[in-house]
Amino acid sequence: MNQKGLTARRIAEIGIVAAVYAVITYACAPLAYGMVQFRISEILVLLCLFKFDYCISMVIGCIAANIISSLGAVDMVFGSFATLLAVLCIYAVGKTALKGLPRYLLASAFPVVFNGVIVGLEMKFFVPDFADEPLILLMAWVALGEFVCVTLLGSAVFKLLEKNKAFMKLIGAEK
Repeated sequence: MNQKGLTARRIAEIGIVAAVYAVITYACAPLAYGMVQFRISEILVLLCLFKFDYCISMVIGCIAANIISSLGAVDMVFGSFATLLAVLCIYAVGKTALKGLPRYLLASAFPVVFNGVIVGLEMKFFVPDFADEPLILLMAWVALGEFVCVTLLGSAVFKLLEKNKAFMKLIGAEK
């Protein structure tokens, strides 16, 4: 796909992927919000290894998903900022020559770290119920959820999917 122009097709693809992220998050809402967040939708951040447009989709999807967060606008800003930092780093990993499972494991570390730190801070300072919790504990719980969803599940799913040529073509991955 031509990355230079903002075509109707490109805008539609970005929007569809963003919507998929938000809908999966909403569908798993009881697990997707709180101190331990198992956002199954976070598996999709690994798409950013293959194309920059997915970075845009993930940030928009995260903003949309965080609308129903108990923190609302605060989570829309800080949670989405964590996603922005993570997906840009994932995209940078995708631009390197690394291939195979180590690439997925390396890429998956960014959402674990950025969400752990930023969302942990967000909880500490904006959620009264967590104000007395140790900051490192809040960060660790958020990071754990990301680790399970992105590192364990996401890396395994993408390692399997990369063997499917039709899927790789569909996502615009360069082989």
